[in-house]
Amino acid sequence: MTRGERLLSSLGERLKGLRGRMTPNAEMDKVTWFRAGGLADALYQPADEEDLAMFLRAVPEEIPLTVVGIGSNLLVRDGGIEGFVIRLSARGFGEVEAISPTRIRAGAATPDKRVAAAALEAGIGGFHFYHGIPGAIGGALRMNAGANGVETRERVVEVRALDRKGNLHVLSNADMGYAYRHSSAPPDLIFTSALFEGYAEDKATIRAAMDEVQHHRETVQPIREKTGGSTFKNPEGGSAWREIDKAGCRGLMIGAAQMSPLHCNFMINTGTATGYELEYLGETVRARVLEKSGIRLQWEIRRIGNFRPGYEVQEFLGLLL
Repeated sequence: MTRGERLLSSLGERLKGLRGRMTPNAEMDKVTWFRAGGLADALYQPADEEDLAMFLRAVPEEIPLTVVGIGSNLLVRDGGIEGFVIRLSARGFGEVEAISPTRIRAGAATPDKRVAAAALEAGIGGFHFYHGIPGAIGGALRMNAGANGVETRERVVEVRALDRKGNLHVLSNADMGYAYRHSSAPPDLIFTSALFEGYAEDKATIRAAMDEVQHHRETVQPIREKTGGSTFKNPEGGSAWREIDKAGCRGLMIGAAQMSPLHCNFMINTGTATGYELEYLGETVRARVLEKSGIRLQWEIRRIGNFRPGYEVQEFLGLLL
């Protein structure tokens, strides 16, 4: 019996009545855009918010839970993930609608691009930046995703979330505690939907802004590669890609993992890169930038799971500077 099968067997009756989809020994390399990583003990895709609340109440708190989105900004380590991975379904959490001339409600599994399209259709400005972010709303809320000079925090009115015990919370913009690529909302909260506010704007103007975003992406980003988007956060007052370039890391490869020659703050899987190769490449870049300019780049890509024994990766490769 596998670890995942033992987990589900141990919970037995507790999981009865759930309407979502349960997958033991889930292959996380099929979930992430990097197409790398080990197995999760079990993957649960809840049917809707009520089903998710039932699941959270059913699973003992000592069993680890990890929430993932559409996998665009995610690196899973080769040793896999203990406990349950929760992935919100598009059917239960992927709706988006304009509920007033300036307001949009969207589920946490709604792709950012779909929110931008809904805003265009409704003539609501301020959401064009989502057209260029390859993620979903849940991740945008958690990391204050932004692009083209606009951030999620500028649009959020309130957020619905469930805590580890399945209790519902409604958080205001202030409750989210936003900063650059960061939210200080409690890490155990699972966002389920959010209310956003923009402003009335001519559709032609919105479309032009979205076209500009798309042109920029297609020109300077490796959008057709297996990538996780921006690898590192911009250092204060600077650009991560410039520091990576100065450190001689444009095009740098470890195994099948590479810093893109097109945009060197994008890490790509050129073929069969492992989670180890991708993370080792990232830490090599951090170490070289630290040596070159004294800047400690911070990961923007979320890294989760366990290292495979013998293939651990130290931060900055253990560089003591």
